[in-house]
Amino acid sequence: MAMVSPSLLAADFACLGTECRKVLDAGAQWLHFDVMDGCFVPNISFGVPVLAGLHKALPDAFFDVHLMIRDPLAYIEPFAKAGASLITFHLESDSDVGATLAAIKAAGCKAGISIKPATPVSALEPWLDQLDLVLVMSVEPGFGGQSFMPGALDKLSALAQEKRRRGLPFLLEVDGGVDEASGTAAACVNAGAEVLVAGSAVFRAADPAAAVAGLLRL
Repeated sequence: MAMVSPSLLAADFACLGTECRKVLDAGAQWLHFDVMDGCFVPNISFGVPVLAGLHKALPDAFFDVHLMIRDPLAYIEPFAKAGASLITFHLESDSDVGATLAAIKAAGCKAGISIKPATPVSALEPWLDQLDLVLVMSVEPGFGGQSFMPGALDKLSALAQEKRRRGLPFLLEVDGGVDEASGTAAACVNAGAEVLVAGSAVFRAADPAAAVAGLLRL
């Protein structure tokens, strides 16, 4: 069974806490918290105070924090203190990869690395044995509601094969254009994805609980 991490970018910001409770009650295991700085990606989204507020309201929730920012190393400690459970940063960022991974683990969080659509899987190989999660972007980071890029399936398959070959424990996550109706979610699970990030497909569905349940069945 796939795990579901609904992306809060697609939630109703006027009642964010209520939106989070709704998807957690529907069975979602994680909450995907996208952080954008307006530099690494064009948009600006949530910051530390928003995460801290949600963590206070939902202390038992698993916050899947995705840093789409230029200098993630400078922000590991603040996000960890605010309630991050897992912190994922981009391989393409300016921060030193080893130092950033060490900072995440020192802060008591699980560590993940994400790659953009143009970045090859081979770039991850030196770090795979240090990771709790690999996030494959199936859209260009920075905007919600984009169409799924099929090239992500080859990356998921390659990573799943490498994971098995080396006996590594990291989870495979995919983000972007993932939903049940189009078949992209099922295709990702078949390719090896274990965590599905879904924003519009969950929060903008007529029945968000049914949307989560459909993804969980995959």
